[in-house]
Amino acid sequence: MKPKTVDSLQPRVWRAGRFRLSLHEPLVMAIVNLTPDSFSGDGVDADVTAALKQAEAAVEAGAAVLDFGAESTRPGAQPVPAEVEWQRLEPVLRAVTKWPVAISVDTRKPEVMARAVELGADILNDVSGFRTADAVRVAAQSGCGLCVMHMKGEPQTMQAAPHYDDVVGEVYAFLNAQTRALEAAGVAPARIVWDPGFGFGKTLEHNVALFRALPRFVASYPVLVGVSRKRMIQAITGRDEPKARVFGSVAAALKAVALGASIVRVHDVAATVDALRVWRALA
Repeated sequence: MKPKTVDSLQPRVWRAGRFRLSLHEPLVMAIVNLTPDSFSGDGVDADVTAALKQAEAAVEAGAAVLDFGAESTRPGAQPVPAEVEWQRLEPVLRAVTKWPVAISVDTRKPEVMARAVELGADILNDVSGFRTADAVRVAAQSGCGLCVMHMKGEPQTMQAAPHYDDVVGEVYAFLNAQTRALEAAGVAPARIVWDPGFGFGKTLEHNVALFRALPRFVASYPVLVGVSRKRMIQAITGRDEPKARVFGSVAAALKAVALGASIVRVHDVAATVDALRVWRALA
């Protein structure tokens, strides 16, 4: 598959379910954790009311996409059965898929993907990069936007001394190969965005190398960057408490956009939206 240049992606629109999301200006994707064990300390578990309140606040603050996850993929996290994951997701999805905002589901499981599509999800965000044939099939049969992410190994072990000979080249090759598989199954290129997977089987040095190489990824596909409150921010700032990493996270989001990222996935929507507005106004 010949890599696409930025110009060849014009008009820059992400085809995502009910939506055609313009990528001419960066989009903010809000994280809504439906887990009891989120690393960031903001998981709502089975509290549907709290989840909807958090989602409403994110939309009011300027989020263009709501990303709902019901299985923690933090380093060391144990897998959750599909039924448990779906029990957390279903009542929330039944409400929010009626909202006039793009709804993303963060899941690795094809059966959860399929159920989410049936309820009207607009985006499938797979941290394992649609590695399985079933995931590719579900993605291809849906009309969803797809976020193809790189993860080395599995959450339980991914931070156990991750090694690469060439982190940028290897991550790029993985994303390109998974994209080939999706497009061969019938997925239109305009439905796909890439995520290098910061913190998913990477050291700080790997993350920094990938960040600096964002222009290479952007030259092929629109890129989503998710570094909000992550250990990468902790390592740079020294802030141990995840909720104290807001300023570092916002700075990283601005730098990602400056390097060409189209979407930033964040916990702190209002702070990120305000920073992007000021940055654009003064650019």
